[in-house]
Amino acid sequence: MCEQAEETLREMKVVAEYVDISTDDNLLDHYGTRIPVLRRSDNNTELDWPFGAEKVTRFLCQ
Repeated sequence: MCEQAEETLREMKVVAEYVDISTDDNLLDHYGTRIPVLRRSDNNTELDWPFGAEKVTRFLCQ
């Protein structure tokens, strides 16, 4: 799943910060079943997997 999400973002030329949640219990509890998750830094909204180019575009334009 993460590899698919990364490929989608790369094809769309979206720059993202990748966070490994496996070593942080708080992040693992919060995101564990939702990963991969996109989070906007400007308004903290999140988009859970599964997503493709169309959903990412809508998410980034909100």
